[in-house]
Amino acid sequence: MADDKQRTTGDGSPATDNEPTFTPISELGEFGLIDGMRTILGEPQDEQVLVGISDDAAVYRIGGGRVHVITTDALIEGVHFDRSFTPLDLLGFKALSVNVSDVVAMNAIPRYATLAVGLPATFSVEMVAALYRGLKRAADLYGMTIVGGDTTAARSLILSVTVVGEAAEEEVVYRRGAHPGDALCVTGDLGGAYAGLRVLLDRKQQAQQQGEGYRPDFEHYSYVIQRQLAPTARLNIIQDWKERGVRPHALIDISDGLASETHHICKQSGCGALIYTHTMPIDLVTRDVADEFEEDVDTYALFGGEDYELLFALDPADLEKLDPESFVVIGEFTDAAQGVQARTPEGQIIPLQMGGFQHFGGGRG
Repeated sequence: MADDKQRTTGDGSPATDNEPTFTPISELGEFGLIDGMRTILGEPQDEQVLVGISDDAAVYRIGGGRVHVITTDALIEGVHFDRSFTPLDLLGFKALSVNVSDVVAMNAIPRYATLAVGLPATFSVEMVAALYRGLKRAADLYGMTIVGGDTTAARSLILSVTVVGEAAEEEVVYRRGAHPGDALCVTGDLGGAYAGLRVLLDRKQQAQQQGEGYRPDFEHYSYVIQRQLAPTARLNIIQDWKERGVRPHALIDISDGLASETHHICKQSGCGALIYTHTMPIDLVTRDVADEFEEDVDTYALFGGEDYELLFALDPADLEKLDPESFVVIGEFTDAAQGVQARTPEGQIIPLQMGGFQHFGGGRG
């Protein structure tokens, strides 16, 4: 049977039988593309490498029972942020925080960072200084040192940060360790970052429609706007775990949404999960935003992303060891055959799709 899918050339035009064809990245989506890259690169052959592409960060031995945990992430103008409503100092703070969050999600302590910056021609020295003040404020908060990097000209603002963390080898927590019967837990609250983005985009649109006389009032929404523009990595949480002698079975940070991250843990661990939607921690301001736009606040929590909270699997026997104010049990891990599901307040069990934000694949699901 003939393939119904239209074949294209590199410029997107229809291909003839004699021309090479290309697969749009959107057909794979972000995670499919990552899987493809893993196939090409293969598994690390160096025995000192404990994990490569498959987790929040790579882990390799440095001797003496210690490991380095290393991650790189980029923030690109027009994709990850809108400079029209993003103060540059907060952008610098966020650029470091989102990378620190990946290291924290391995139960490791961030130590050093490098930064590559692509600067558009419209940037001034003062604007660069504001950006770096935000980076320095984040580095001081996390007890880190920024040790170098690169600057280059670019068509739009690009920030690429690499963070190196450190831990004892036996203290590292991966996505792959969850077991059926483990409690599914989360720190902080969910959906706030997406609520903040929703407000900022709406007020930007209103300003464009109403002109210079429009003066948006952000006071009521300051919490969720802060969650969007300047999230804080939960380094304090893993430090508290260490003091209490607690090590989760599996761990991930919530960058692409609760549903997506739960799927990641389940895929790596070979299990399923059941999320109790009525227990998801959601701030009152986040609920107010959802009400304002007549949207489902559970959708914010499940698929919004960029909360940078920690999602983890914990032995139920260890729950009483944790600070009860620092986390919420939002479900349980189950057998793989059950897949990832959600239980509504009415008791209905529904399959939970991956959703969340994906590059190349149509945005938020």
